[in-house]
Amino acid sequence: MTAPEITVATIADREAVVESLVEAFPADPVLRHLFPDEETYPRHAAAFFGHLFDKRVGRRSIWTIERAAVAIWEPPTEGGETLPEPDLPSDALGRMKEYDDAVHEAFPGGPFWYLGVLGTHPARAGRGWGRAVMSAGLDQAAADGLPAVLETSNPGNVDFYLRSGWQVVSRLTAPLPIWIMTQ
Repeated sequence: MTAPEITVATIADREAVVESLVEAFPADPVLRHLFPDEETYPRHAAAFFGHLFDKRVGRRSIWTIERAAVAIWEPPTEGGETLPEPDLPSDALGRMKEYDDAVHEAFPGGPFWYLGVLGTHPARAGRGWGRAVMSAGLDQAAADGLPAVLETSNPGNVDFYLRSGWQVVSRLTAPLPIWIMTQ
């Protein structure tokens, strides 16, 4: 069996990538903190992931396998592009800002590659594709001579990342439990 091909996402992949991520995160602590209403979760999560996709697709830092496994990385940048806020209710935007502020304050200083999202559509999970697309970004960080950073609020993901060579460098308790990890 041949290994699946890892590709860099383009704008043509947006709809399928966003759909995979919406399906991958319905029980994730951060997504449920941001979008607690079951009925509106799919629409709000799609706006959220679409915003992250749009922010990073031009930087060629979204790796995917068949648009089902996705790693959205943020490369180190000087400044950054400003996009309009995602089309979300003001209370959700407030929770996003609170979460982002807490996480960014806890991040290490200096340049680094940031793994913002790692997810696999449930129908394709268990094949090692998530680890493969994550590794593409780790390889780029290593080639640049820079560390990689991520945050997770899912306790079940901490062990996955530890087994993949990440280390916990800090833990926040608010606005929800958050582990900051580096590699």
